[in-house]
Amino acid sequence: MRITPDRPPAGTVREWLDARAEAGGTAMIFPETGAGLSWAELRARARGFAAGLTRQGAAKGESVAIVAPNGAGAVTAFYGAAYGGFRATMINLAAGREAIAYALDHSGARFGYVDPECAELFEAANDASITPLPLEGEPGVPLHDLAPKDHALLMYTSGTTGRPKGVVHSHGSLLAGGWTTAVAHGLGPGDRGFCVLPIYHINGLCVTVMGSLVSGGSLAMVARFSASRFWDQLDDSGATWFSVVPTIISHLLHGAADPSGACIARLRFGRSASSALAVETQAAFENRFGVPIVETMGLTETAAQILSNPLPPGPRKIGSPGIAFGCEVAIHGSDGTPMAAGTEGEIVVRGPNVLLE
Repeated sequence: MRITPDRPPAGTVREWLDARAEAGGTAMIFPETGAGLSWAELRARARGFAAGLTRQGAAKGESVAIVAPNGAGAVTAFYGAAYGGFRATMINLAAGREAIAYALDHSGARFGYVDPECAELFEAANDASITPLPLEGEPGVPLHDLAPKDHALLMYTSGTTGRPKGVVHSHGSLLAGGWTTAVAHGLGPGDRGFCVLPIYHINGLCVTVMGSLVSGGSLAMVARFSASRFWDQLDDSGATWFSVVPTIISHLLHGAADPSGACIARLRFGRSASSALAVETQAAFENRFGVPIVETMGLTETAAQILSNPLPPGPRKIGSPGIAFGCEVAIHGSDGTPMAAGTEGEIVVRGPNVLLE
């Protein structure tokens, strides 16, 4: 399966994972352990988890809680839930016991995957009596039929203005979320992303995980960001791009570690999102490391990216989140009518990456 700039990906996550498995090649590597997964191995593991859920009686579209840090387990559970026709429900480990308990209960999940590292946190928050299941399942179990409009993801917003809000994405919008990143950044099979952001956030999940799936590239993933090990991990992984947030860019800028010349020569760009990047921080980072930073903007409700600056040597506007790729973005007034250029209003988005209503 290939992507084009003018047409969002068709099909389901299952079909795309099947296609990558049949084509072969590396899907993911984990620099902290030296382990890796081919697309075929990842598909087999995902299929096994999907089969286990199906045999337990999980209904099509049912939420499956995933309580895990970045790693092979979290990725397997996410792909497995989507592959089986379930709604992968990514639990924010940093949200606190009350918010985690709310998400577990509100999601309606009966089953889940809990990483051993998260067992204590899960037990403290599991008021909903969710049954944790192993990743291994019996092969050969018939899976639910799937369509692009079927539910694939339930992710909760930060809850800064009240209770966290559940955002549901279909297979189609989830794939489109990876596609908007891939077309904006020109990602292809030869690219390898570096994921340090948690995939229980939409940025980490759609930009890096789904971006690698739809582009046919690969992904290096670490459990968490480390300023002292970032450049060595990135260099050892052979990554060609990375996705971070402004606080990470600031940590790297003020840290003592520097990338090797070979690392800089291989890196195409770094990507910043989730909050505004200070102009002076971006300029200082690029001057010190020689790596262009592409500022972007996204939302949980839009499967991450809606806006991006063009890649160099295209015209970047430092201090701006960029222009729309793969969707339409406009500024409207409170009455829903378009606003004139230069006036404040509300951002409205239309496209294949927008959440289900």
